[in-house]
Amino acid sequence: MKRLLFILFIAIATVSNAQEANWITDFDQAKKVAKKTNKPILMYFTGSDWCGPCKMLKKDFWQNPEFLKQSKDFVLLEVDVPFREDIITPEQFKKNKELQKKYNKEGAFPTLLALDANGKIKERISAYSMLRDTSGYFAFLDKARAIR
Repeated sequence: MKRLLFILFIAIATVSNAQEANWITDFDQAKKVAKKTNKPILMYFTGSDWCGPCKMLKKDFWQNPEFLKQSKDFVLLEVDVPFREDIITPEQFKKNKELQKKYNKEGAFPTLLALDANGKIKERISAYSMLRDTSGYFAFLDKARAIR
């Protein structure tokens, strides 16, 4: 009986932790989906292998069950600019650097933009502090949700 309960516990923990947001990495595809679904785009600039605040934000916000529920209201676009060359393809890296030149000229990481389906910036939030307070990001989602 104990073994059965242990297996059940592991199965439930695995399923509940497996939920992830559906991120797109191609800007043109994100715009098409946004137009089709009438949802705003959340464009997230990250340095996945070098940006400490990006790593904290991933754990505290992007993997937060409340965000995962709300993520269905948006088209999620991840723009990764890693240092390591084996994380994304050279073609994707080039596209992401072009997006950075246009949408994140300051080079701030992490940066989250809310865009309409045409790619026009409507809202912006940058940085994530060591205090690990996600309330500003959840407030950002409330503003972004109104974009159509």
